Amino acid sequence: MKYATTIKEYFAITISTLLIVVGVYFFKFPNNFTFGGVTGLSVVLGRVTPISPSNVNLIMNVVLLILGFLFLGKKFAIKTVYSSLLLSLCLSGLEHYYPMSKPLTDQPMLELVFAVALPAFGSALLFNMDASSGGTDIAALIMQKYTTFDIGHALFYSDVLITLSAFLVFDIKTALFSAFGLLAKSLAIDNVIESINLAKYFNVVCSNPEIICHYIVNELKRSATVCDAEGAFSHKHKYIIFTAMRRPQAVQLRRYIKTVEPDAFILISNTSEIIGKGFHG
Repeated sequence: MKYATTIKEYFAITISTLLIVVGVYFFKFPNNFTFGGVTGLSVVLGRVTPISPSNVNLIMNVVLLILGFLFLGKKFAIKTVYSSLLLSLCLSGLEHYYPMSKPLTDQPMLELVFAVALPAFGSALLFNMDASSGGTDIAALIMQKYTTFDIGHALFYSDVLITLSAFLVFDIKTALFSAFGLLAKSLAIDNVIESINLAKYFNVVCSNPEIICHYIVNELKRSATVCDAEGAFSHKHKYIIFTAMRRPQAVQLRRYIKTVEPDAFILISNTSEIIGKGFHG
């Protein structure tokens, strides 16, 4: 079971990393979009040096991985190492076997959407599995360990500086697209993570909690908490069921409650921060 879980996890990490690869190589690099991170810096250095962006990315990631092992030791996440090396090797491999001399289309805004969306979705999936694609995240971990800097602000300012460098290296249109890409990227990752983790929280006021809890435990494979309550208007004895579950299960529970106890009072709210068994540890 443990090996099956590990294989499943690394398969998901591989798919997530490949999404980043597609977004970076086919949409970010050809258009010279430079909205932060190692890949953004690689675009800039690829223009001002004879080294291609893919090879710059590979060199920088290898250097950062070595620094990660030196300064972070055994706590350095193996999943990040795997994703970072896979990302760098895939970018270099694509450059060798499928070189691109120009963008895929003549629609830079369309390409910017994919340059932001694919890496943002891939990064969000990685973050959700306690992994990352390396790069500036490694530098952030080192800074977090040895300094008192605000890492979030430090990473944001470094992304801003990398994006601003586009105004010095590329034409104004490319620089403006890059600036817009930085804003979109900062919003996209958070929204994707929240959407992935979105669950439903139930407060069910009812008279017969046993049948509802039996359905929750035996059919939906979740648990619940039941409390005694009293109606403020009727003063009748009631019960409140507290439970949380994923969206497909929530649809089933809502339908079931309306069938077995149509007079139940149901409060359903969205939440993406649930810590406990069956959710995040």
